[in-house]
Amino acid sequence: MKLFTKVSIGLCLYLVSIFYSLAFAQGGIRVTGKVMDEASNEPIIGATITVIGGTLSTSTDNNGAFVLDNVPENSKLRVSYLGYNSQEVIAQPTEMTISLITSTNTLEDVVVIGYGSVKRKDVTTAISSVSLDDINERPIVNANQAIQGKAAGVTVSQPSGAPGGGTSIRIRGTTSFNGSNNPLYVVDGVTVDNINFLSPGDIADMQVLKDASSAAIYGSRAANGVILITTKQGRVGNPKITLNVLATQNRVTNSIEPLNTAQYKELMDEIGSVNLPGNLTDQTNWFDETFATGNTQDYQFSVSDGSERIKYFLSGGYINDKGIIKSTFYKRYNFRGNIENKVRDWLTINANFSYADYNGNGMVEGLGSNRGGVVLSAINTPTYAPIWDPFNPKQYYNNFYGLNINSPLENLATTGNNRNRENRLIGSGSATIHILPELNFKTLFAIDRRNAFSSTFLDPLSTSWGRNQYGEATDNRNMNTVLTFDNVLNYNKSFDKHSFEVMAGSSWLSSNYTNSYIMGSHFRNDLIETLNVANQISWTGTGSAASNWAMMSYFGRLSYNYDGKYLITANLRTDGSSKLHPDHRWSVFPSVSAAWRISSEEFMKDATWINDLKIRGGWGQTGNQDGIGDYAYLQRYNVIRSPWFEEGKEHDFVSISPQNLRTPDLRWEKTTQTGVGLDFTGINNRLTVNLDYYFKKTSDMLMWVDLPGSGNISQIQRNEGEMTNRGFETNINADIFQGEFEWTSGFNISFNRNKLTKLELKPVYYDARTSDFVNDDVVKNEVGRPVGGFYGYVSQGVDPETGNMIYADLNNDGKTSVSDKTYIGDPNPNFTFGFTNNLYYKGFNLNVFIQGTQGNDIYNVSRMEMEGMYDGKNQSTRVLQRWRVPGQVTEVPRAGYDMKNSSYFVEDGSYIRLKNVSLSYNIKAPALSRIGINKLAPFISASNLITLTKYTGMDPEVNQWGNSGRVQGLDWGTYPQTRAFVVGLNMEF
Repeated sequence: MKLFTKVSIGLCLYLVSIFYSLAFAQGGIRVTGKVMDEASNEPIIGATITVIGGTLSTSTDNNGAFVLDNVPENSKLRVSYLGYNSQEVIAQPTEMTISLITSTNTLEDVVVIGYGSVKRKDVTTAISSVSLDDINERPIVNANQAIQGKAAGVTVSQPSGAPGGGTSIRIRGTTSFNGSNNPLYVVDGVTVDNINFLSPGDIADMQVLKDASSAAIYGSRAANGVILITTKQGRVGNPKITLNVLATQNRVTNSIEPLNTAQYKELMDEIGSVNLPGNLTDQTNWFDETFATGNTQDYQFSVSDGSERIKYFLSGGYINDKGIIKSTFYKRYNFRGNIENKVRDWLTINANFSYADYNGNGMVEGLGSNRGGVVLSAINTPTYAPIWDPFNPKQYYNNFYGLNINSPLENLATTGNNRNRENRLIGSGSATIHILPELNFKTLFAIDRRNAFSSTFLDPLSTSWGRNQYGEATDNRNMNTVLTFDNVLNYNKSFDKHSFEVMAGSSWLSSNYTNSYIMGSHFRNDLIETLNVANQISWTGTGSAASNWAMMSYFGRLSYNYDGKYLITANLRTDGSSKLHPDHRWSVFPSVSAAWRISSEEFMKDATWINDLKIRGGWGQTGNQDGIGDYAYLQRYNVIRSPWFEEGKEHDFVSISPQNLRTPDLRWEKTTQTGVGLDFTGINNRLTVNLDYYFKKTSDMLMWVDLPGSGNISQIQRNEGEMTNRGFETNINADIFQGEFEWTSGFNISFNRNKLTKLELKPVYYDARTSDFVNDDVVKNEVGRPVGGFYGYVSQGVDPETGNMIYADLNNDGKTSVSDKTYIGDPNPNFTFGFTNNLYYKGFNLNVFIQGTQGNDIYNVSRMEMEGMYDGKNQSTRVLQRWRVPGQVTEVPRAGYDMKNSSYFVEDGSYIRLKNVSLSYNIKAPALSRIGINKLAPFISASNLITLTKYTGMDPEVNQWGNSGRVQGLDWGTYPQTRAFVVGLNMEF
């Protein structure tokens, strides 16, 4: 009976709704029209037309036309489209033409913040938005490259130009000594450690949380800043299909010329280290054999659509990057799907998934030619040598008259069969429950699974090392699974002049890692590369490992806005990590920020040229634990296998030895930051200026500290020191011309000063041992100095009488000794900058992007190998200027001089680079519209086209030590960046 009653009531309500709808329809009108761009008078495709106060909605088709039936008379329509000012009009039964004006009021833009969003005009913290306008017209493989030069306070460099080479990002300076300096990435609400999997073309929005008052909501993982990324979503309107294709030709930006055979023999006769016969001639240009014209292919495809209930975005892509050094490459396949379903008015479901598979091989760089370094061996290998041994045609030539060196092609062959492959799946599902108009609850579960496979194979014939090992191969596999479970409750309430936002939530994270590895040798030949044909399996290089860690977090935010004039935001997060000792596992990370909108005050009402003027300030604390392992505070042990194959040891067990000292007081590395800023928008929203000053202090730095004595344990990890960064940032954006000819420009500049302020147990840290011949560290870190300072002798030129390098006698004791060493360079720039100009005229779009640094030094270790003249390696042609006779005045010392780490190798690394210039044309033709093509835009562009620098190396941006915090600005045979020429096509239909 109860069931019958419920069905009856439901049927009655359904019939009533039908009658009501029919009655409503009888009084409605049919509205038709077009939505146009006011400036160009071109149709706007996908604009949304909504009946205000009702549920009727539609969107424009390929011709900008729309139709709405059963619209109540005298209703208001809201017409909107991204990038345009929305407009409200009265519904008319006649054909309507509605023109939209391009939006210039960025103050109303919504900015993504941690676990929420806010209008830009209400931001109280230091947040930079990254422009992605030109991202499809640049040869960008890693999404981080899109940030370079586009955000004040964010320094992006590419330490290696190798295909798929990573980037180094510093947000407001170096924060950690031994720990990670990478920012935290949050992609569609899911925290990840890198964004190598992400196609740049899938990004819709990118925000950089620079100060602690904005990043503290992410607590213990946000000391290096946070980069929030939102990927593209489906939209209401007609289905959209996009295709972006580009092809790139890559060339080396700067070449170095080696000595020919006659010049080389003359040098060897002076040094006396290699006795060469007199009948040698030039046979091989090793630079040309090593470097080639590289190319990149990039294909990206997407489909999106949406209705009032469901929206989706699907994309796929393929990149194939062949490097300028032969045999180096990088490939990536990527797929993405974003789906949003409004199941009920009170329930919205989101599902996002991303899959990427990337593969590359790389090469040996950052080492001398005698250790497999490819770049330097292209200079150091004598030109008289052929590629192959004439007496052993399957072996690389190796008869260098006693010189310990391999040719660059042999060094490439040692890694030519290596493969580094990873596939990564990130999936998340979320449900948002709209409990009340002001109250919603969101729950999210995500999985981030990475499977990595690394293999090597060195054949037993062609290379000298391969012959020595009788062939060698390895297989290394690992899997890492990270689970995330977030729950967030948001409450927003406005009344009179008061607005509140309260957010509270929790986050649980669990990481599980497994690894297995095997090594084999003694291969019969090079026909089969798998380990099943290796006759010897290493008993020390084979095994497996596993580890896990977890973190629990609770967080909240309270924001208050009075009349748009006075704004305050407070965040609080507490994190607990299994990596740290239970007594120090939990820590609290608070922040507070406030802003005063001066332009809203009564006394500013006559300043009509000021659209917005706001002063803001903030303070907060963030943490870092990325520099420590999963069981950092525990006593760990090395496992030592017994050689079971030896007589009498067939039944031995493994033995163990201590690996480290337990650190029961290991705790969070913390960064406290204070900042003030000013935001100005004026001249009808055409000029925006952002100024920021900050001071941040990192305390309890996680560091490896050397222990005195000669025991088995030489280091301990502990909270050891303090570091500060202070700086000033300026960001300016201007719409210089508007209308048929448009010109927008953006400029940013950042100043940062770094200093080590405290070291407890060990007062000095030496790093970065250079050439084997010198065998001395060139980096010294101590209290009172910036990190990474170069330390060595001051060179005072060449003695005209002896040809020796003169080193300054700083202590005036009449001789050169270690006590004469001093700081000879600083790799930290005085400032970095970026300058972007975008010009549009009648479908043509020209984008020019300039980027650079000023005041940073580079220690050119490569010159020690190419100009050192200490053994039988070939040298660059600069040594032709070397001292030879008494009285000769020159900058290059004699052959065989006393080479030391000195200012002779320190160079100015400042540069100004035309990073990218692109020209596109959006073809508009009725014929294209008739066949459904909404956009057809071919383009050409060039990257790294011009570089103005005094640096004599191959590239001023490289760094042998990659993303290290304590060592920067060393160039030692590092893979250089390339000059790229691009042609491409953007299509939308």
